[in-house]
Amino acid sequence: MPGMELFGDEERREVMDVLETGILFRYNFDGPRKGIWKARTFEEEFSKYHGVDYCHMCSNGTAADIISLASVGIGAGDEVIVPPYSFIAPIEAVFTVGAVPVFAEIDETLCLSPEGIEAAITPRTKAVLLVHLFGSMAKMDEIVRVCEKHNLILVEDAAPALGGTYRGKHLGTFGKVGCFSFDFFKVITAGEGGAVITNDRDVYETAHMFGDHGHDHIGDNRGAEQHPILGFNFRISELHAAVGLAQFRKLDLILARQRDYQAQLKEVLSAFPQITFRDVPDPAGDSATTLGFLLPDTQTAVRVHEAMGKAGVGTAYWYNNNFHYIRNWEHLKGLKSAYKLPVELLDNVPDYADIQLPRTDDIMSRMQMIEIRLSWTQEELDGIKEMTQKVLREVLG
Repeated sequence: MPGMELFGDEERREVMDVLETGILFRYNFDGPRKGIWKARTFEEEFSKYHGVDYCHMCSNGTAADIISLASVGIGAGDEVIVPPYSFIAPIEAVFTVGAVPVFAEIDETLCLSPEGIEAAITPRTKAVLLVHLFGSMAKMDEIVRVCEKHNLILVEDAAPALGGTYRGKHLGTFGKVGCFSFDFFKVITAGEGGAVITNDRDVYETAHMFGDHGHDHIGDNRGAEQHPILGFNFRISELHAAVGLAQFRKLDLILARQRDYQAQLKEVLSAFPQITFRDVPDPAGDSATTLGFLLPDTQTAVRVHEAMGKAGVGTAYWYNNNFHYIRNWEHLKGLKSAYKLPVELLDNVPDYADIQLPRTDDIMSRMQMIEIRLSWTQEELDGIKEMTQKVLREVLG
């Protein structure tokens, strides 16, 4: 994964700025911090990069999802259309605000499909939580039209696709609000951290209050601040923001290297007619964290996955993955939780143990990915290309 491969003096300098002041808290202490505001600076640079008016940094990507849903008014009983292929955090966020996750089909973009969204809409649907998965994007024109047609709020989780664009517009800026994560396995990392971006001032004002116990952040005396709403503690620390800021300033380098390495691998796989590639609606906007490809059937996909693993060139076969696909989410299917979930009191909760998504299952059973690593030397990448070609020749002929 990119960010964690690129720690250096830049991160150390930003962290030392904070340690030298001793102010790890992101708010107040204006004098002692001596002008060092890492979270605030990160917000300013992040919003400028995305061409939006507002950014709020928070503790992690799950918090960003929760804050985003709450800030656009999603709450108890509202239905939110979600993808069955994703890290489970966005679905957990929907449960956290008391809303109902409704799963819809994906297409070969590996993201929610416009047709899948349309088919999942009910009178109680209020939002679509769209995840731009592993570097690339969904069919944005069509999805935006579906949301507008049905008056649905579009929330974009672009955590796995930071730096990605569609027709020159950054992922995370098509909907009412966009969410990002800076955990250890994302495009850039702060160890932990997240961001919410929007052009809507009301959404931003709600977001920064909700993420800090309802504090309005007016003035420089925390004890004198008002609390217009209830909230939670989803604050980012200055230390995490410092690391994230340094990492963010490397994003152009990260994207350039990812795109170069992905293109080289794609050239190798393109020689095999049995392989088709993930549908990328705008190839120029792919942040290229992975190379996704599909085999003609499940049996062939399994053979390729196993052969690549034995050769030391691993692929991710998400169909059998415990973390990213609904097929193996037994805790979700049984609504197994540490406490009674609000959705258990509602009358519009789907039977999660019997979700039928045939198109998604077909795609997932044939699809796998090669992760792009920044730490590869060209010599190492050449070796991976050579071994990949050898394995595919043996398996596919």
